Amino acid sequence: MAQGNKGIKAKVQQLGSSLSSMVMPNIGAFIAWGVITALFIPDGFLPNEQLASMNEPMITYLLPLLIGYTGGSMIHEQRGAVVGAIATMGVIVGSDVPMFIGAMMMGPLGGWCVKKFDERFSDKIRAGFEMLVNNFSSGLIGFALAIIGYFAVGPIVSALTEWLGLGVAAIIKASLLPLANIFIEPAKILFLNNAINHGILTPLGTEQSISTGKSILFLLEANPGPGLGVLLAFTLFGKGSAKASAPGAILIQFVGGIHEIYFPYVMMKPLMFLAVIAGGMSGTFTFQLLDAGLRAAASPGSIIAVLGMTPPNRYVAVIAGVVVAAVVSFLVGMVILKSDRSETSDEDLAAQQAAVQSAKQESKGQDTATTESANVENAELRKVDQVVFACDAGMGSSAMGASVLRKKMQEAGIDMPVSNASISKLQDDANTLVITQTELHDRAVKKAPSAEFVSVENFMNSPRYDEIVERMKNETNQAADKENTPEDTNKAENTGEIEDVTLAKVEHIIFACDAGMGSSAMGASVLRNMMKKADLDVDVTNLAINRLEDDAKALIITQKELYDRAEQKAPSAQFMTVDNFMDTEVYEEIVERMKKQS
Repeated sequence: MAQGNKGIKAKVQQLGSSLSSMVMPNIGAFIAWGVITALFIPDGFLPNEQLASMNEPMITYLLPLLIGYTGGSMIHEQRGAVVGAIATMGVIVGSDVPMFIGAMMMGPLGGWCVKKFDERFSDKIRAGFEMLVNNFSSGLIGFALAIIGYFAVGPIVSALTEWLGLGVAAIIKASLLPLANIFIEPAKILFLNNAINHGILTPLGTEQSISTGKSILFLLEANPGPGLGVLLAFTLFGKGSAKASAPGAILIQFVGGIHEIYFPYVMMKPLMFLAVIAGGMSGTFTFQLLDAGLRAAASPGSIIAVLGMTPPNRYVAVIAGVVVAAVVSFLVGMVILKSDRSETSDEDLAAQQAAVQSAKQESKGQDTATTESANVENAELRKVDQVVFACDAGMGSSAMGASVLRKKMQEAGIDMPVSNASISKLQDDANTLVITQTELHDRAVKKAPSAEFVSVENFMNSPRYDEIVERMKNETNQAADKENTPEDTNKAENTGEIEDVTLAKVEHIIFACDAGMGSSAMGASVLRNMMKKADLDVDVTNLAINRLEDDAKALIITQKELYDRAEQKAPSAQFMTVDNFMDTEVYEEIVERMKKQS
């Protein structure tokens, strides 16, 4: 029975991923349509009858065709995309409502049909006739599917859309919409956020926006309030690295719109699910009470994007819903954190992420051996000539992860392309390093079995990036490093222990790694806060190793594998090596010893 539940869960996740993967790449078009609507319709900011005439053709033809084209390309690349668009045209003309749902059906169907044709007949085409057969097969298959879409699928989807619209209207009228957040908020944190927002709520919300000028459905998943409240609670009442890293996460989540940043904070303390659910429900209740709504989807879920899609007369209602959600989420989170007396409450965030991720793998029936095989040390980085971050839609947090690693590589002098893509777009290339989230590893391997893989828990803050950069810089010297003389080995093993450091003469503490960012910056922030609480006047900073200066009054904290390089830059300084920059127990010992020596 449990195995059956896992299978159902996997199929639901795959369906949600497929739906969101058709909409996410085209969100720019939805935003363009929303801006045109917000500015130029009669009750917009800048009413203009001529420019407003673009509104209906875009919603009727452009957006569904883009979805159908994308759906077809997911199945069979360019040929599938063309046939998917042709098939989508049939359901567009055969119905009276915008065919988002119809496009999500006909686009992949068109791609599948032409793929099956190619699999059966591609090896039977005579030389010189390939282009003729390919073009006519695409045209004829698309023609047949367009006819089917016009007479069968279009009317059925029109009726289905009408029923769904009536159902949503009934729920809103009965004031039951806040109950949806009981399912939406946990599903978001289980990484179904894109599937929910772009696969379900965006199509339904767009239908509603056409008739009423706005839709509350655009706010259900995109509301940044619940996540903001959780991060504020950790900022004021959290402990260890979670408390230290939460303020930076607020900027990324609330302004940048990357909601995935707060998911690990909730998962590390499962009771925090109550905080986001309460925040989401209260925010939705406020939206409904004040008749709030957006003209189009806000993506990413940034407060800037949300306000950009807000009608002129609904700013107060939208802001109120966000504020209420944040306040309620904060208050519930505060109670949970202040009442938590568990022994694990002081453990660092990275360790909690790993434990939660392991539990998620087991719940999905994933083999932990698969994850272990995707560690940095098991990847053959010597042969890699490009890095690709892969997720469901190839946007959002994967794009941010690619940006983080790209910057680290540039600072380390590594000239290598770093990009992001959806898993469905991966190419099987043995010279590619694919970085993906652990729960998506198996799917990515199926698309690119020859590639090298590294799995991470969080695209935006993974210690794996520093390891990748370090390995790439020193790959050619690894063999020589392993053949150090016994004297060198002993030196590396006996240097960097806290007992060997004279803390009384330390005036500066520097966290040093390749880029001087990421986990080293977070470690510096944690120790700096500890110093302030202990009333110790010691400067704590983080730097790249190549920017270190020789200072006898400095204590340099670095990872063991970086010790030799750091010592060459600052031979007069004292050193302490750690396995993990987020090891709060070591920092507590430093503070305690400094207090005794002061």
